[in-house]
Amino acid sequence: MTAGLTGALGLTGTTTGCGGDSGSGEVVLKLVVTEFADLVGGAGVEQFWNSVATDFRELNPDIRIDVSAIPYRSTYDEVVRMIRDGNAPDIAQLYMFADFARDGALYDANDLLTIPVLSDFPSSIAAAGEVRRVQYGMPFVAYLQTFFWNKTLFERAGLDPEQPPRTWDELRDAADRLRAAGVPYPYGLALGHDDANGEALMWMLAGGGGLTDPSGSYVIESPANIWTFTWLRDQLVVPGLTGTTPPGEITREGLYGAFAAGEVGMLTGDPFLMGHADQSGVSYGVAAMPGRGGESLSGMGDASGLLGFKQRGNQEHIATFLNHLFTEHRYISDFAERYRLLPVSTPAAQTMSDSDTPENERLQPFLEELPGATFLPAGKASWTAVSGLLSAAIGDTVRPDGDVEAILARLQGDAEAADRDA
Repeated sequence: MTAGLTGALGLTGTTTGCGGDSGSGEVVLKLVVTEFADLVGGAGVEQFWNSVATDFRELNPDIRIDVSAIPYRSTYDEVVRMIRDGNAPDIAQLYMFADFARDGALYDANDLLTIPVLSDFPSSIAAAGEVRRVQYGMPFVAYLQTFFWNKTLFERAGLDPEQPPRTWDELRDAADRLRAAGVPYPYGLALGHDDANGEALMWMLAGGGGLTDPSGSYVIESPANIWTFTWLRDQLVVPGLTGTTPPGEITREGLYGAFAAGEVGMLTGDPFLMGHADQSGVSYGVAAMPGRGGESLSGMGDASGLLGFKQRGNQEHIATFLNHLFTEHRYISDFAERYRLLPVSTPAAQTMSDSDTPENERLQPFLEELPGATFLPAGKASWTAVSGLLSAAIGDTVRPDGDVEAILARLQGDAEAADRDA
């Protein structure tokens, strides 16, 4: 978010009284949620949230929850617009939130949730909702990106379908065999705009690097990251092991469709990909991401958190609803199971682990790896700007003529400038 947007949006941290009062003694809380049912199939998320709202209304007849579901690619921009128009939601489900926290638009999680509820969040996941060590995002569900391979294509290429590659050398060799067998995308590398950040971070982690260091500073041009993207360019892209389409033009959504069509041998994916593959009858495996010398020690995670907004001044009623939501652990586990996501509170995760449904059993490997995941730096106020810069440019590093060092150095400088302006 650019400098000066605080004034443009009116995000001063002040409240306007009980903005949700309908005039009849009823308070209406506006809840904006992310719609991603189109990614995994099934009913839209409004059905789930309206069911929660109905349960809540029976216990709190003076509070009504007004649910609006917005497509996942548009949720952030729509919330910005709503705030600018003086019509902010009381609660919103978002992946990016640091701009709102910086501009004083959000309630601190400690102002909304009880201590027992706060203690149910694993510290590593709760930290993903923090800005400058203050928690604003209240994690509801998460997803983890890891390594998928098509077992049928492995077998066709003369590879053991039960043995995925563990190192980059093994991945390159498997991709070479898959290409020889006529697979269009031996390895699917999605570095297209809007989808590049997760793929880039997965490879950074597998190469011993990352986006930020332990202090939170950007380290985009680290030696490990330079080595990683140089290897990708020279060992996968230039030899044609990622297909004929430049990776900078490949989106994750398109790649998932190609995997479901049996055209991709290997790729990184999340539980959403399982839905695509299951519907198409693809035989696939899930494993840790191959690394330079062995399996990557961390997958890429992202948490979808709930945020409480101040503009309408309904702190007490927001708190009542959120504590109900997080105390009834079945809501989180049911939502996660329905949309192939991962519950993040400890009790809800345990509920899913104890369930013996086939769907939950298949999500178990993701659930076990989630506490050790590395999350995108959504808690940095500069991340909104940096994520756009990164996703637009990172694909250029693996072009045959891509100057990896120069591109990463430019991104590093731009990220540091964004950090200073945030």
